[in-house]
Amino acid sequence: MPARSWGILAVLCGAIFLEGIDVAMLNVALPSIRADLGLSTGMLSGVVSAYVLGYGGFMLLGGRAADLLGRRRMFLLWLGVFLLFSGLGGFAEEGWVLLIARFVTGVAAAFMTPAGLSLITTTFPEGRLRNRALLIYAGTAAGGFALGLVIGGLLTAFGWRWVFFAPVLMSAVILAVAIPLIKEPATADRPQATGFDLAGAATVTGAMMLLVYGVVRLEHPADGWPLTVAAFAGGLALLAAFAAIERRSANPLVRLGILASGSLVRANLMAALLTASFFGFQFLVTLYLQELRGWSTIQTGLALLAAAADVVLAPTLTPWLVNRYGNAKVVLGGLLSGLVAYALFLGVGLDWTYAAMLPSMLLIGLMFAFVYGPLTIVATDGIAEHEQGLAGGLINSSFQFGAALGLSAVTALNVAALGTQTTPEAGLSALRTALLAPVTATLLAAVIATIGLRTHTRERARVPVKA
Repeated sequence: MPARSWGILAVLCGAIFLEGIDVAMLNVALPSIRADLGLSTGMLSGVVSAYVLGYGGFMLLGGRAADLLGRRRMFLLWLGVFLLFSGLGGFAEEGWVLLIARFVTGVAAAFMTPAGLSLITTTFPEGRLRNRALLIYAGTAAGGFALGLVIGGLLTAFGWRWVFFAPVLMSAVILAVAIPLIKEPATADRPQATGFDLAGAATVTGAMMLLVYGVVRLEHPADGWPLTVAAFAGGLALLAAFAAIERRSANPLVRLGILASGSLVRANLMAALLTASFFGFQFLVTLYLQELRGWSTIQTGLALLAAAADVVLAPTLTPWLVNRYGNAKVVLGGLLSGLVAYALFLGVGLDWTYAAMLPSMLLIGLMFAFVYGPLTIVATDGIAEHEQGLAGGLINSSFQFGAALGLSAVTALNVAALGTQTTPEAGLSALRTALLAPVTATLLAAVIATIGLRTHTRERARVPVKA
């Protein structure tokens, strides 16, 4: 790989690492933010939900904008917006300022992330070189989520505002390096931006925001079911309207034919289930260690650090396995590792040592190393260059939607199982019940992976062998 290509990959990995640690660091700092600004529980929850709404709502639009308006332009522009509004969050003295800052930061990430992914898929030729680049990129992204907990705990000890200022410094460095280094890929078949599908953009963005909002509301099952049902119904209605608009549009925002690819659909379903299981499990482990065991935020972050083993495995072991066995078998093996990890944790007790938890953490690291990157490869393989941004937006939307769904599912199960009980034993029982959500999600993903593997095997068997 030429030195310039390594440089481009390093910049794009830095951006996705920034996006990952930004989310994780804020979660650790929430109690300190609440204590300092005197935020209500609803406002504090809104600070988290605002980012999710912006990110999930605009991801598909962001992916298509990269295809139509230029990948480099979208990446640099929205990285700058990310920098500015992260800084605004650091200076916030009122809850509403934090809400605005986090929403716009989420929108910026929704445009920046698919642009960065499509820069990789259009810069590196399809095959081993692109696969290696994507696996390094995916490993860095997953590592950001895990390391962000530790870094966030350390920064919060100095003051919660550093959780916002640290991404500003990182963004500034990445932007300074990216401007001279990254060039717009030469894509001859890129469509013109004329005739932009405004109706499609409005309906799909509204649909995604309503669906994500409905999922977030599931975290509080007793807090007004009619509004939750209305959010889902409105989201599905807008999604149906979007599909009707796209069929008739001369310049569709999303060419519906791209969804005819079985491998792409399966990859997106597994992506949603993967992050649903991981983020749900991470949330439950945080509750267990901090509320039931009394561990500090730094101790909790260090305990979850073993799950970041994918940072090392994704760029080293995973490419070798993919080249030898193919994406489908590696993904299935990773999902089975995760299934064993979650099943082992079902037996968690109030007196467990860290040694008893460590096998689950390491197996989860294996799962991410073997699943996250290969799914990204499958979701973008064989897609025309002028739709790489769209493919990147789809897979990142699936990752984000799955994360929101997983958090909401485990929260709802935990609250329902706990009821009005307050004893540690009741808390442990409720946590075990909620752990069934990650187990179920991973089992479903493994079933989909098995179907994909059998389909791939049948397709290969149909190909005639050349004499």
